[in-house]
Amino acid sequence: MSYNDMMMEDGMIRDVFKSYNRYPVPVSACITTEKAIGSETKTQNLTISTEWSQCDVDRGVRLRFSRHWNLRCNENTPEQFVCLGPSINTYGELLSSHAPSGGRRAVIRDSVGCQYLEVWGCNGLERSLDLTAMNKHGKVYEDAQFACLVWSPCEEHLLYIAEKKRAGLSAKDSGSLGVLEEEDKNVYVEDWGEGLVGKSVPALYIANLSKGEVTLCPGVPPHVSPGQALWTGDGKAVIFVGWWHEPFRLGLKFCSNRRSAVFSTDLNGNCELLSCDSGSVMSPRLSPDSLWLVYLHGKAFGPHHQCLRMMLYDMKNGTTSVLVDVVRRAEEGQFMGLYEPLPPYCWSSDSERIFFSSACENSKLLFSVERQNGRVTPLQDTAWKEFGSVKLLAVMKDLMVLSCSSPNHPPTMIAGFIPYGKCTQTVQWSQLGGANTHESFDWELMIIAPTPEEENHHFSGLSFGAMLMKPASSFKAMRFPLVIFIHGGPHSHFAAEWNVTAAALTKLGFAVLMVNYRGSTGFGQDSIDSLLGNIGSQDVKDVQRAVLHVLQSNKSLDPDKIAVMGGSHGGFLACHLVGQYPDFYRACAARNPVINAATLLGTSDITDWRYSSVGLEYSFDQLPTSQALTTMLEKSPIVHAAQIRTPVLLMLGAKDKRVSPYQGLELYKALKSRNSPVRLLWYDGDGHSLSKVETQSDCLLNVALWFKQHLNLN
Repeated sequence: MSYNDMMMEDGMIRDVFKSYNRYPVPVSACITTEKAIGSETKTQNLTISTEWSQCDVDRGVRLRFSRHWNLRCNENTPEQFVCLGPSINTYGELLSSHAPSGGRRAVIRDSVGCQYLEVWGCNGLERSLDLTAMNKHGKVYEDAQFACLVWSPCEEHLLYIAEKKRAGLSAKDSGSLGVLEEEDKNVYVEDWGEGLVGKSVPALYIANLSKGEVTLCPGVPPHVSPGQALWTGDGKAVIFVGWWHEPFRLGLKFCSNRRSAVFSTDLNGNCELLSCDSGSVMSPRLSPDSLWLVYLHGKAFGPHHQCLRMMLYDMKNGTTSVLVDVVRRAEEGQFMGLYEPLPPYCWSSDSERIFFSSACENSKLLFSVERQNGRVTPLQDTAWKEFGSVKLLAVMKDLMVLSCSSPNHPPTMIAGFIPYGKCTQTVQWSQLGGANTHESFDWELMIIAPTPEEENHHFSGLSFGAMLMKPASSFKAMRFPLVIFIHGGPHSHFAAEWNVTAAALTKLGFAVLMVNYRGSTGFGQDSIDSLLGNIGSQDVKDVQRAVLHVLQSNKSLDPDKIAVMGGSHGGFLACHLVGQYPDFYRACAARNPVINAATLLGTSDITDWRYSSVGLEYSFDQLPTSQALTTMLEKSPIVHAAQIRTPVLLMLGAKDKRVSPYQGLELYKALKSRNSPVRLLWYDGDGHSLSKVETQSDCLLNVALWFKQHLNLN
């Protein structure tokens, strides 16, 4: 290929990624009531305020913007939707929250190293507090794990989470482990790991808007880190999740198995435990009548992502019951369990039903559960038939706001009132924004059964899923090169939804097979448990079985041009596959892969998973043994490195705290010493997810060029 041809190829790939990454993604929604129209009518106006994320590849930034709609409705029947002007750039806003009355909006804003708490009303800025100058705490938390910004019922106070100020540390530096006093400056300070670097001691703070004061919320036990806080209905107490941080902190992001509990503290510092203290909890959500609290509960340790219980706490009587239990396994197409945090607003207005979306086989579907009997009902509608997955953003005032997408349809936002009874076909849905286009891809979902030789006899009868994407059917005469795309986790999930990487590769002429091997979420807890102790074998065989299945059933795929890619545990599997099947795959791309579980043991922020993944019990005082290290090594891709002949592209984040970049370097050196084709990309400023826009763009470009080169597609 000539230099000009290479530049044209490079530009085409960049253009595809740029065009697919520009589609806005709905992030959140909030509904407020404006006013009733007439005193004797049930007609009312609702304002729907939404937040979106959008990538600007040229600038290498991820933008946030808001859009607003007015809905005129009569007895939960929409009459007219009106978009209230153009989108508004919310750059600099870390958090925002609408007051219950709808008349004010609070914002935590970051500006030139300083943070401000602003309150905006109909006539502009009403109040601004310079949080940095007040020097009460460090940086405000904006992450999905701890963060909150919540109005009190009286709208005089705001609740949020910030790094607790430490002695000798200024508020400006506190959120980033700044300079301590001379005698303490070299003392190590723990944080909560990958994606939460610098977040060490979160604390609850209350801003008094009328007095312009910020105070530390009293009563939080010193042995826990608080987050996900909310007010009780009377505004006299605060409910929050507290994570234990002794004897030391383990990585929290992507891990729903950390010891934690639900607490309540009044403003006099009297703290009460509302849940058991031996498990893991998340997503406390108070009912509109303030009488009921639901939250999700799982086990501590073991699989770091798991099927969860939904618990119901009676605020009046102080009793707890299981509303939705763990689903061990279910029939095909049935409810497969709860795996994800609840949306911030999930209750019906009568406090009788809770709504949520959850992974279900190869899709993400919408469900409701009845408070009185725990009956779970799937919500299906012909209006969603064109979409592969539905994600609930909010239910407020009985209006549902959903984000819908498919492998060939970028996200779009729709709204409609919750159905009563079993019929959802009568719901009137209105599109609120997002993409209204279909890409010319074919896609299909499949359920695959292991062969008898590949069965797990402790969890027999389990199946797993996969999704195949192909370029337009008009090219049926072609035989497409096939890319095997493997998710990380391993306890995560590929849903039938918009995936920029998969869509871009399909646009570039590849077929893409995305595999939900046994151990993925969305197939019941038995599937998750079946992988413990069987990594490097069961999951590898599942992926290979899926590949053989589609090659046999789909003659438009070229069996001589197969590549494999994945990140984290997906990279672990990709490297296993090219080691265990050295003549099958023609190219491999791995992002921050686990290569040697034994050498990773002392460098990962989730040490417990290094033991659990290979079937060993973990405790905080665990010391490695020769037997444990041997087991970890034997299940690692590095033991197959001598057999790897497939060209391997490695993409590593220098700041990765989950999987040390030296894991990838270990494989790089093993391949280089054997003259096996290998290329390594090193991203200094990125971590485990390689999530920066410029990093994502560069990774996709290099992966596509690597595959084209080694599959001889030029």
